[in-house]
Amino acid sequence: MSAPVLVTGGSGQLALALAATAALRGLPIRRVGRPDFDFDRPATVDAVFAAARPALVVNAAAYTAVDAAESDAEAALRANRDGPARLATLCEAAGIPLIHVSTDYVFDGRKGTPYIETDPTSPIGVYGASKLAGEQAALALCHQAVVLRTSWIYSANGRNFVLAMLNAARKTDRLRVVADQRGCPTAAADLAATILDVASLLRRGWQPAYGGVFHACGSGWTTWHGLASAIFEEAAGYGAPMPAVAAISTAEWPTPARRPPDSRLDCGKLEQTFGLRLPPWRASLARTIEEIFSAQPAAHGAQIAV
Repeated sequence: MSAPVLVTGGSGQLALALAATAALRGLPIRRVGRPDFDFDRPATVDAVFAAARPALVVNAAAYTAVDAAESDAEAALRANRDGPARLATLCEAAGIPLIHVSTDYVFDGRKGTPYIETDPTSPIGVYGASKLAGEQAALALCHQAVVLRTSWIYSANGRNFVLAMLNAARKTDRLRVVADQRGCPTAAADLAATILDVASLLRRGWQPAYGGVFHACGSGWTTWHGLASAIFEEAAGYGAPMPAVAAISTAEWPTPARRPPDSRLDCGKLEQTFGLRLPPWRASLARTIEEIFSAQPAAHGAQIAV
């Protein structure tokens, strides 16, 4: 592969995981982000795309501040709708595929069973609505577009729930975590590997079945409370504190944006089409916790950056 894969998202946890996985596989990749590549400045998008001459684009850039989006809808739409639309237009003109990363928040979480790709979307917040608009733009403007919906992403770096919980445990021995929201935790490293596997198949030749929406998240599901408990169980093996975790309801932890109460995703279509399935979330969490503490020799008193 001579032409690179262009990965947007700058220093975000998924973009970093994509770069790390590509390096292990010996794949050329160009990871871009602000200020050189900025959806708020469309001219930079055009310039970076022209300079990179990519074989394929992975859009991992997004406005992900779910609560802030409620009061800054225009910024969310510029990043989550207008940016992907511009990338899709450029990819279509160049005749290359676009892999666009989306979210479980396009659903309202009221189905009661895991969502499949053809279930009606009904976002309940600005963030989810802006991401849905981005999906629609990508699919409308690029006939070689693959939309991958994922959920609850975490890694050993960046800002995510796993690191937030580890930091919180250093400050208190009692935590309150929402227990009535269900979803599928997804390790950024697993999602990155899956994206690059999909990209490899696309490079071998486009097939109509490849186009459209697919769900791609860790196998199995839990609640935020269940995930927090698992984090502390795994981290205890490295000498980290293990606080008491009280289960609370969403109503007891009000936020500006509503969250879907049950955003579990069925990933069967991804496996049927591409032969890919992400690992069980609990096993991936264990690997991530190991990575975090292997980078922190003084595990008992180390501060985990978020």
